[in-house]
Amino acid sequence: MEGKRISSQFILLLIACFTFQLCLSDETFYESFDESFEGRWIVSEKDDYQGVWKHAKSEGHDDYGLLVSEKAKKYAIVKELEKPVNLKDGTVVLQFETRLQNGLECGGAYLKYLRPQEAGWKSKEFNNESPYSIMFGPDKCGSTNKVHFILKHKNPKSGEYIEHHLKYPPTVPSDKLSHVYTAILKPDNELAILIDGEEKKQANFLTGADFEPPLIPAKTIPDPDDKKPEDWDERAKIPDPDAVKPDDWDEDAPMEIEDEEAVKPEGWLDDEPEEIDDPEASKPEDWDDDEDGEWEAPKIDNPKCESAPGCGEWKKPMKRNPAYKGKWHAPLIDNPNYKGIWKPQEIPNPDYFELDKPDFEPIAAIGIEIWTMQDGILFDNILIATNEKVAETYRQTTWKPKFEVEKEKQKAEEAAAGTSDGLSGFQKNIFDLLYKIADIPFLDAYKLKIIDLIEKGEKQPNVAIGILVAIALGILTTFYWILFGGKKPAAKVTAETRTAGAAETVNDQGSSGEKEEENENEDAAAPRRRAKRREN
Repeated sequence: MEGKRISSQFILLLIACFTFQLCLSDETFYESFDESFEGRWIVSEKDDYQGVWKHAKSEGHDDYGLLVSEKAKKYAIVKELEKPVNLKDGTVVLQFETRLQNGLECGGAYLKYLRPQEAGWKSKEFNNESPYSIMFGPDKCGSTNKVHFILKHKNPKSGEYIEHHLKYPPTVPSDKLSHVYTAILKPDNELAILIDGEEKKQANFLTGADFEPPLIPAKTIPDPDDKKPEDWDERAKIPDPDAVKPDDWDEDAPMEIEDEEAVKPEGWLDDEPEEIDDPEASKPEDWDDDEDGEWEAPKIDNPKCESAPGCGEWKKPMKRNPAYKGKWHAPLIDNPNYKGIWKPQEIPNPDYFELDKPDFEPIAAIGIEIWTMQDGILFDNILIATNEKVAETYRQTTWKPKFEVEKEKQKAEEAAAGTSDGLSGFQKNIFDLLYKIADIPFLDAYKLKIIDLIEKGEKQPNVAIGILVAIALGILTTFYWILFGGKKPAAKVTAETRTAGAAETVNDQGSSGEKEEENENEDAAAPRRRAKRREN
């Protein structure tokens, strides 16, 4: 039985080797880091980059990689290619592995695919200013959580190189496992981003919806010299000029009045103060009346008031004034002169140009230039190929076996910690789904808040369910506003009640609303005192 197993493995190995030989011509560059990088990769000698690179094994494996070994450092290292890679013809696949062995709270783990040195850079002086064609890979810090894809493209009219960022990129896997990132540039101007072999994003280089700013400018722009006419009326509603304030409308009536029907509760202690001097307090021995002033005992709640409905002078409580209407405003009616929201007329964009294909700059080197607060970031199996099958083969033979081992180890650790495998797997599936929901374009305005909640849930499994409910409610609320505009069902009201309600709302928001906010702020700043019960 053992002999058959070895034979099967040998056959698979032969098949893999044969596949590699067939695809060898489609492999433009490959770095496994099986051997030391020294002498092959060049570490930047710029003063800012003090981080030490190490040739180290991935934790739990015999496989080596390029390791970020220190926290809170800048790192820069570059590898010059024997021959520049042309991105303009055919398919090009960019792929590499990273493992965030200590997690990633703030830092990058991306690669820069550099232009030829004629663009003005030197290997030993490689830094963040060195010109690149493409920047690709994970980056996470604060509100940033994305797998970057940035194309630096030359504007054919101005000659300026402009960074074009992929819109709505995938988020970074939030674990300590090995992951493989793949970018496939296709000859039909399509781009595909894969994480662990699964497609996470599709885009087109030439459509304005996928990159910011778009590679091709808009055909027309608002005329900067167009001015809004003086008689242009943008008011959809106006106060009814024929409306008259009702004779019984009293604008001076107070919002609250004293409740004349209120009766002092039986047992109210009029002669007892709410607070008394603490009988157990004594004057400190080092108290100096001349320097410290006259000593006064600290106050405590009057114990006699605890069993009584209240203490001190009783006053009738206030109640809402039924005659209160606030300031009168004429009801709103449709504006007969309404012309809509004014916009300047569109004119041809002088910066517009057309492209059949992006003018990709060739890749002459691969660089890693990052600033990270975390150590333990491991780079491995960097590949440039012209065949998608080559990248898939490398994923299956170099990444997947390590990933499966790490997953099994993670499950064992969770089981040892008393975590249910079913619950853990369920939670992970939910979090993965939420990350996908956060990537939905129309939720972009809420993406950072959603991701922040997701990350809190992952860090605090004991409160994960509550956080998941909060996220779900937030998403449902967003859907409601999108579908219904947040409008409440219209109520049938008369012009007079509508006017009164509008006036009351305006008055309430302008006075009591502000006062309540001020009171809340004061309460937050000052120690809370025992509530008075004289209004009972």
